[in-house]
This record gives sequence, structure tokens and C-alpha cells, in this order.
Amino acid sequence: MSELWRLIVEPPLRGARNMAVDEAILRAVASGTVLPTLRLYRWQPTCLSLGYAQPLSDVDLIRLQACGWDVVRRLTGGRAILHAQELTYSLSLPAAHLLAQGTILESYQRISAALLRAVEIMGLNGDALPHPEAEEQGAIKAICFEVPSSYEISAQGKKLIGSAQARKMGGLIQHGSLPLEGDLSLICEVLKFSTEGAREAARQRVKARAITAQAVNGQRVRWEQAAEAFAQSFADCFGVRFAPGQITPEESQTAALLERDQYGSIQWTGKF
Repeated sequence: MSELWRLIVEPPLRGARNMAVDEAILRAVASGTVLPTLRLYRWQPTCLSLGYAQPLSDVDLIRLQACGWDVVRRLTGGRAILHAQELTYSLSLPAAHLLAQGTILESYQRISAALLRAVEIMGLNGDALPHPEAEEQGAIKAICFEVPSSYEISAQGKKLIGSAQARKMGGLIQHGSLPLEGDLSLICEVLKFSTEGAREAARQRVKARAITAQAVNGQRVRWEQAAEAFAQSFADCFGVRFAPGQITPEESQTAALLERDQYGSIQWTGKF
């Protein structure tokens, strides 16, 4: 019999709430009180998320406020992502799960099979290749979509899905973003640069190295279409059945506390 997972599909939420819910689910999955969970969600308003240890000083807070966008610090590492017209996924597994075994890169590679399958279901041609040189470049870059990491999904030689993984609290969480449409270089408007010339150079690098689903083949991919593709791909690749659900009252209570005390707190956001 196939393994049973929980599927949560949510309406748009603020950045602090999204990150709080992700951690609440991770805690519950790790404790064994809920099933392994695939959560599909979006953001409102547009939100800049920082990797766990990324300095807040990378962000131009005056420009960010002028745009009306949020900022939040993730519990996973990596670099900044501007969450706008996209589908975001998060996968939470207990540490003992087969998909969570081995190194982070090994589990990342396993999970990338489902991400690549989702892209194929949407009619997009993608690949998931090792990029050992990217890890060295990434140390000096502030923008996630500027540099492809190993086994992230690319199309036409450009990053299509940016993901990050963490192993904490007895579990594994991996979440990532599939930009559906829009201008990915907008992230450069709210980051700090030494000169406007440096900002423009960063814009051009992002445009050259990242791509949206729509730009891959010129056809718009609806959010609901992408969500269906992700659910189908994870079921196909890992032989699981999904029980559609929502977060439990206990998870909701945990998320509310995390949103208030951590993800919605300037102390957390500015801790680095």
C-alpha cells in the first residue's frame, strides 16, 4: 500500500504567517502527530524573504517600505527571494523518512525528481544538474535566483525553481519558489548596492540567469495548474497518496505564537 501524506493548499498569506505555518508543520511532522506534509501556498503582499543567516543589511528598508512589500527571515538558509507571482511549495518530513536520509545534497537530489516532473507536467522543459561551482559563487551573492545551486530546476540554462532545505527539530523541511510570471529583476529594487550602476548590473545578471514559467514557452501557467502539477508529481515520483487537509488547531496555535514572537518580530528579522 502506498504511503499517505497530507496535502495543504492555501490562499495567499503574509510572509510572517507563511514562515510560521511552515515551522509549525515541521514541528508537528517531526513529532509524529501529523502525516508528512506537502504545502502549496502564495504570498500577499509581495514579500522579500532572507536566508536564515543572511544579513538584514543587504536590504534597503526605505525602498522596501516605499514598495509596500514585507520582509521575513526564513528558517532555511540560502539567499534572498522576492515572492510575488509564484507558487511556493514546502515539504516537511520526519528525520527517519527515507527521503531524508543521507546528506542534504543527496535528499535535495531525490526531491528534485518531483520538482522536475512537475515542470514536465506543466509542459515545460527543465533539467536538474549538479553545479559545484555555484556554491563558491553563492557566497558573495545576495540574490537566490542569480546563482543556480546543485539539482535546482533550470530551463533554457536559467534557474526556474529556487529551493532551500533545513534539518531541525527532528525533521526535514524543504521549501522553494516557482515564479510563474513577472519581472524577476524587481528584487534588485529593494537590495542595497554601492552605486546605481551596480544595481543595474545586478538586474541584468538576474535577467540572464533566471526565468519564469511563462517565459519558458510563452504561455501563462495558472497558479492552480501549477499546484495540481506539484501534487501529481510528488505522488508519481514517491508513490504516495494525498489526503487533502488543513493545519490542525494545535499547528495553528503554534503558528500564531511563532508569527508573533519570531517571524513577525524585528528582533528575529534583524538578528543578523
